[in-house]
Amino acid sequence: MSDFLPLIIAIALVAIGAAAGLITTLRGRRKSAPPADRAGTAPAEPRVGDDAEPPRDTPTRTVEDAELPTDHGGTTVAEPEPSAPVEVPVEKPESTQSRLVRLRDRLSRSQSPLGRGLLALLSRDVIDDDTWEEIEDTLLTADVGVGPTQDLVARLRTRVKVEGKSSASVHDILREELVTLVDPSLDRALHVDRRDGRPGVVLVVGVNGTGKTTTVGKLARVLVAQDKQVVLGAADTFRAAAADQLTTWGERVGVPTVRGPEGSDPASVAFEAIKAGIEQEADVAIVDTAGRLQNKAGLMDELGKVKRVIERQAPVSEVLLVLDASTGQNGMQQARVFSEVVDVTGVVLTKLDGSAKGGIVVSVQRELGVPVKLVGLGEGADDLAPFDPEAFVDALLGDTA
Repeated sequence: MSDFLPLIIAIALVAIGAAAGLITTLRGRRKSAPPADRAGTAPAEPRVGDDAEPPRDTPTRTVEDAELPTDHGGTTVAEPEPSAPVEVPVEKPESTQSRLVRLRDRLSRSQSPLGRGLLALLSRDVIDDDTWEEIEDTLLTADVGVGPTQDLVARLRTRVKVEGKSSASVHDILREELVTLVDPSLDRALHVDRRDGRPGVVLVVGVNGTGKTTTVGKLARVLVAQDKQVVLGAADTFRAAAADQLTTWGERVGVPTVRGPEGSDPASVAFEAIKAGIEQEADVAIVDTAGRLQNKAGLMDELGKVKRVIERQAPVSEVLLVLDASTGQNGMQQARVFSEVVDVTGVVLTKLDGSAKGGIVVSVQRELGVPVKLVGLGEGADDLAPFDPEAFVDALLGDTA
C-alpha cells in the first residue's frame, strides 16, 4: 500500500489542478459574455471610453441635394414666395369749387333752423320786446356769444325800425348784418407758399376727439388739389394709431409721411418732417401734434417746444386750431388756452354739419381775433372746404341758388 501512495497523491494533485482550471475558464466566459436581455429592462447606457460607431462609407447630403417633402398627391410642397407689396392707388382730390358747392348744400340742410328761425321772428306783424328777446335766445342757443348777439340785435332793431319789415327787406337786412357779423374782411387764405428754399409750415393743434389727425389728412388733399407738393409729419407719438392713420391719408394722394417710434419725442419728429420737406423741395409741410388737454400745463409747454424746434429750420407760417363746432363754450375755453401757448393764425371747425350751433364761427373769431379758415362738413375724404362768409350766411338763410 505504501508503494502506491506516491501515485495516489500525484493523481489527486492532477485532479485538483484540472478542477481549478475549469473554474477559471467558466469565470472568464461569464465575465466576457453580454448580459442576457430581460423583458422590460432598458439597454445599458454607453460609458466613457466605449468605442464609437464606425464611420459610414456613404457621403452626407447637402441641403440642395435633399428632397423636399411631398403631400399626399405627390406634389412638391415648396415655401410660399413673399407677396409683392400692395400699391395703394393714388386718388385725385376734389376741387375747391366743388367743395364750396357742397358747403352750401350741407349747411343749408343743417344750419337752416337758425337762419329761418330768425327770419320767422323778424317777419311777424308786430315785433315787440318779447320778440327781440326770442331773437336773442335764438342767437345765444346757436353759440353766437353774448357780445356779438347784443351787437347784432341792436343793429337789427335800428334797421327794421328805419327801413321797414317787409319780407324782402327783412331778409336783406338780416343777411347783410349776419355777413358783417361773420366779418368778410378777415384774411382767410392759407399762407403755405414755399419761400427761400423752404416749405410753408402748417402746425395743427387741438384736443383729442375734434378730428385733428383726420383734418390734417383732409388738408393734404385740399393742397394736393391745388397742385402743391406736401409732406406730412406725424408728431402725435402718444397715440399708436395716429401715425398709421396719417400715413394712410398720405398714401391715398401720394404724399409721404415722416414718423417715429411710438412714444418718441414729438419735437424730433417735427424737426425731421421739416428737414424732409426741405430736401424733397416740397411746397408745404403739415405737422400733426398730440391732442392736448387744456388743463395739462406740461403737455402744453411741450407744444411750445415743438414750435420752437420747427423754427430752427423754417418759420411756421400757419398754426391751425381744430375745434369741434358742436362743443360750444367748451370749445371756446380750448381756443383761449391754445392761443396763449402758440400764436394761432386760423381755426378749423369740424362737425359743422348736423349742428345748429353755427354761431361758434362768430364767437371764436371774436374771442381769438383770428378767422375761421376751413370747415369740416362730414365724414367724406373731401368734406373739408375753405370758409366763405357769404356762402355760410346764405346757407344759414336757406339761399342755395
